[in-house]
Amino acid sequence: MDTRIKRRTLLQAGASALALGALPSARAQAKTKLRFSSAFTEQDLRAEAYRNFAAQIKDGYDFEPYFGNTLFKQGTELIAMQRGNLEMCNLAPADISKQIPAWSLLTSAYLFRDVDHLNKTFKSDVGREFIKMARDQLGIQVITPVYFGARHVNLKPDKTIKTPADLNGIKLRMPPGEFWQFLGESIGANPTPVAYAEVYTALQTGAIDGQDNPLVASRLMKFYEVTSQFVLTSHVIGYDVMTITTKVWDAMKPAQQQAFQAAAEKAVGDYVVKFSADEKSALEFFKAQGKKVYVPDLAAFRSHAQKRYVDKYGADWPKGALEKINAL
Repeated sequence: MDTRIKRRTLLQAGASALALGALPSARAQAKTKLRFSSAFTEQDLRAEAYRNFAAQIKDGYDFEPYFGNTLFKQGTELIAMQRGNLEMCNLAPADISKQIPAWSLLTSAYLFRDVDHLNKTFKSDVGREFIKMARDQLGIQVITPVYFGARHVNLKPDKTIKTPADLNGIKLRMPPGEFWQFLGESIGANPTPVAYAEVYTALQTGAIDGQDNPLVASRLMKFYEVTSQFVLTSHVIGYDVMTITTKVWDAMKPAQQQAFQAAAEKAVGDYVVKFSADEKSALEFFKAQGKKVYVPDLAAFRSHAQKRYVDKYGADWPKGALEKINAL
């Protein structure tokens, strides 16, 4: 009887020891939760890119996406990250510039020539300076820019636009907000704030003369039905930045950071290839619809817009940063 009791006690003690011994291992293998917020919807090509990214990091991270601002409203994500309520975000650079005025340079008109210039800038010395600013001052790590299309002027009047002077008096819909209204002014137009969902009707009724959006969005929203031409101004290379809190980033080992970065750049790079094909398809579609499509004097637009931005915001920009980006 005593022998059986002793054997049972030893077995129970051994089982407890095994369980306790397994705890550190289980904890070590626990995945880090990454709550992610974006303004774009689940149907957007960018959502596919982030899902592909999540698949590449699934062994170490539990990616929990909230598309269409279902967790936090647009414009509040940065503060949520700073408060520890959000780990990752597809963040608008304009939101960063609200806390770091120097970042207004990276939101200015005619800064980037195309998506390649955008990516090259963020990998350059000057780009790393801006990434360091965000890290040191905001507690976020910028992983990679996420391109979503060049913005072009789309007009109802059949007036040829060659220079900013030709847009004088044109009521161009721009999103509400000081940043967007100034952008409209910088290219010579009369900016008029209209909600995105109301643009089609405003064009139809003549409340506005035109709108500016990436070609893919203009096709999706059928703005071509109530306009006559697309002026390929490319005044803004639209992008957001994939960001993660420094708390999560700094917890990674250097090799993990490199793998994380590589996975992000691969997923976004594959998406950009698909999106660029959609842009070309939209351009051909508009031509097939009989719309006038042409490139204005981009040098005149760039010179006019950059001067306006330098006059208004240049004092906040790091010395020589604009010139360095222009020279890349």
